[in-house]
Amino acid sequence: MANRMVVTVIVLLAWSGMAAANFNQEFDITWGDGRGKILENGQLLTLTLDHTSGSGFQSKHEYLYGKIDMQLKLVPGNSAGTVTAYYLSSQGPTHDEIDFEFLGNVTGEPYTLHTNVFTQGQGNREMQFRLWYDPTKDFHTYSILWNPKHIIFMVDDMPIRDFRNLEGKGIAFPKNQPMRLYSSLWNADDWATQGGRVKTDWTHAPFSASYRGFRADACVVAAGGRTRCGATVGTDAAPGSGAAAAAAGGWYNQELDLTRQQRMRWVQSKYMIYNYCTDPKRFPQGVPAECSM
Repeated sequence: MANRMVVTVIVLLAWSGMAAANFNQEFDITWGDGRGKILENGQLLTLTLDHTSGSGFQSKHEYLYGKIDMQLKLVPGNSAGTVTAYYLSSQGPTHDEIDFEFLGNVTGEPYTLHTNVFTQGQGNREMQFRLWYDPTKDFHTYSILWNPKHIIFMVDDMPIRDFRNLEGKGIAFPKNQPMRLYSSLWNADDWATQGGRVKTDWTHAPFSASYRGFRADACVVAAGGRTRCGATVGTDAAPGSGAAAAAAGGWYNQELDLTRQQRMRWVQSKYMIYNYCTDPKRFPQGVPAECSM
């Protein structure tokens, strides 16, 4: 068979400010044997966990930079032992990954919002937060802004974490591996709630989480013949180039201004319950280099 070269085409999806995307068009339910469902003409997706299985879905597209928004309503009541994961990830042993994980708790106790960043297969960059509202009563928006300079985690547009590109200091940053969006609801009672001390109470099953309002203002990777960013832009543009930035729009160069930096620091001072950078016992050779920068 003749050798064939596989190349990537970068095209822009710009749904920001438009109606939410249709789940039927943007996602595949990948496991759960019917426990994941797309409802309301593609505007609502639900995942369910019972004693037999959880469930999950993934995006049809791969992204290489973008701003991703999703509204979630988490498992109500006694959610101890359950984890609702919502994350971007590439594949392979040196994968990149950007994580939101919501760790359930017993009735009346707060969820833990767990965040992490993997670069070249290396994670161990956990930051955890309590939320300042009940995430089971209504939908709230959880956003990932990923551009060449920053990975910013946001909750209802409030920045809670900023992982900066410090490649100039020798610290890896996700920039070359396209990532899909994944989400799953699964049982993790060996570690999720109070370090695994509280187990899942299956008398409350089935557990269910709901999704709506997906928007991706992003560069999307597809098979094809040329590499360009922006379906309506005539200039071919590789990711990271000036033409790509022009095609992508404001998020591509977005950073936190002073006001939003102050808001992020306020959230961290009030609601952050774990920061890998302040856990020297975990890193006997010293905390990761970015912690001092």
